[in-house]
Amino acid sequence: MLRKDVVMSVEYKNRKGKTYYLHVGKTKTGKPKYFFSMKKDGELVDAIPKGYEIYEHPANAQVFLRKKLPQVITDLEKRIVKRELENAPSSRWYLSDIKGKEIIIYESNQNVDNLKEIFGSFANFNDSLFVDEALGISVDYAPIMKFILEDEKKRTFIANRYCFLGSIDDWIFLGGPGPLKEVVKNYIKHLGKESLFEIF
Repeated sequence: MLRKDVVMSVEYKNRKGKTYYLHVGKTKTGKPKYFFSMKKDGELVDAIPKGYEIYEHPANAQVFLRKKLPQVITDLEKRIVKRELENAPSSRWYLSDIKGKEIIIYESNQNVDNLKEIFGSFANFNDSLFVDEALGISVDYAPIMKFILEDEKKRTFIANRYCFLGSIDDWIFLGGPGPLKEVVKNYIKHLGKESLFEIF
């Protein structure tokens, strides 16, 4: 949520409810250096510099100012992934992020259904909206799957999943290439299930 406060500084509240303020400093060569901090003291900025955008990292909700990236993934392709994630029958939450030609899916480290059950056992957590807000603050995410644009003209994608084995800890191939709708449908249904780790 972006707004300007009474001192006209750029503020951004991340999904964990923490407010960050945009500051400016200088590099060793005297060029401006922009950064977000939760502290209000220092040289604040009253507008986002031209050519920059605010970026909230899906894994830990850290906030950065970065140069705007060229849009390679279309809005329609973003919606395809979002729709499939919303329909994924899993006890975990998911976020998607775009990095160049990649659509990266992040999975909550916690079982959300279990957390809801724990919170629901306390009198103060009977309000479902309040529970969802509390979960949003406490839940962290890790990358689990991604779809990579292989052919920009044909708009075909391949799917990868993250392997957490100590000897690998890297992305491994799942399948494709194919149209995004087809590839997404084939693999997102495995999120949160043991079957995901049986695909080779």
